[in-house]
Amino acid sequence: MQVKMWIKELPEKEGTILSGKRLPYQFVGFGTKTMACQFEVDQRCEEDTLYISKDLLTRLSIPKNRTLHLFNNGETLQIGPVIGIFTAGFTESTLRPIGERSLFFAKLLTMEKPVGVCAYVFGAHLINWNEGTVNGYFYDEKEGWMMQEVPLPNVIYDRLPNRKTENHYAIKKIKQRLKDEYIIPWYNPGFFNKWDVFQLLRRDTSLSKYLPETILEPSMDDIRKMINRHKFIYIKPANGSLGLGIFQVISSEDGNAFYCRYKDGEENRLQKFYKIEKLIQYIFRDRSIKSYIVQQGIHLIRYENRPLDFRIHTNRDQQGAWQVTAIGAKVAGRGSVTTHLNNGGLVKTLDELFPDEKQREQLEEQFHQAVIALSEELSSTIEGYIGEIGFDIGLDREGKLWLFEANSKPGRAIFSHPKLRTQDKYTRQLSMSYAIYLTEQGIRHPEVQLQ
Repeated sequence: MQVKMWIKELPEKEGTILSGKRLPYQFVGFGTKTMACQFEVDQRCEEDTLYISKDLLTRLSIPKNRTLHLFNNGETLQIGPVIGIFTAGFTESTLRPIGERSLFFAKLLTMEKPVGVCAYVFGAHLINWNEGTVNGYFYDEKEGWMMQEVPLPNVIYDRLPNRKTENHYAIKKIKQRLKDEYIIPWYNPGFFNKWDVFQLLRRDTSLSKYLPETILEPSMDDIRKMINRHKFIYIKPANGSLGLGIFQVISSEDGNAFYCRYKDGEENRLQKFYKIEKLIQYIFRDRSIKSYIVQQGIHLIRYENRPLDFRIHTNRDQQGAWQVTAIGAKVAGRGSVTTHLNNGGLVKTLDELFPDEKQREQLEEQFHQAVIALSEELSSTIEGYIGEIGFDIGLDREGKLWLFEANSKPGRAIFSHPKLRTQDKYTRQLSMSYAIYLTEQGIRHPEVQLQ
């Protein structure tokens, strides 16, 4: 059973739950906490409302006057789901408890009531292991941020900010303990590695067509051959993000000179070399080539003579199915090696770029087919539960799609465009809805969580 019901407080009858029909349970659960209770039938109860005694609401920290889901868990009526959004970087501020990312988390938490979930933000230091509880941060649009002690969640949404934090020994240990002792599923549990994604996708011939030629730990000969074939290439960190550390290398028409475009601090730079060996020596003078990939350059379509690519978000919904939730175009800044907004790029909608409705619809269909197939493949082959992916997709001058990158924790820069606010909301909504699916699957198939 999975239904949505309005949760109301029953002022009398401690330890009791009233319903308009008989409920065959002996316990009530919220998050990872369960209590014995008495279920009674009262014909005066509305069909879509569950009345829970004040003491049960308080002891289980169940919010009253909220619509939540009910799950059949044997002798236990499970109410929820309770979603713990796990992150790091907390501050002492009551207005911005997660620093600059507080706004993102606040907007995410505004989706809990419409979706019918209970969600809070927490970190490693906020767990009370002896009690099996968390001092979680809740957000209310009227009252702002509040902290409340609540049970550990049914599912955990991993929003750790970077790879360094993710790989910290203490964080790894806490994640493993929550999985082993409480059997809590995590979704989006790690950052993707560019090379690992490439290796997975190139096994499938129907998906490998989207992949540019890519080499890990390239030799000088690899780089020389690739630039001879494609005339320009990109050299990228295999574990990079935000467009940092990327170099674009361009060969002159006669092959007697090579240009290197990159970002140095806040400035975009372009340097000329007469030997490819000198250029590579310059790039790797203080970094190891073993952590880099080299990738063929693609002649992308342009806007005002500036190359552009597309950020496409996909999310899994309440049934666990992949949906395309947002599409926005990123136009490169003047002289920038990437289309990132922090490099001077700008966001455009498909309507702005393709005013012809038929052309736009054909392109949207092309995008949908590609990213749904890519999402399904990655989520079925990468370990863990993948609930959202941000794809960077290129469209070349012949109309062919290319996958540049897949991000398990996609940035949200495209949503700065006012016409993408609805899509922004949809991505946040499904980020919560997927937890309903995971909670139900965890109840139906608990053995899967033990694998």
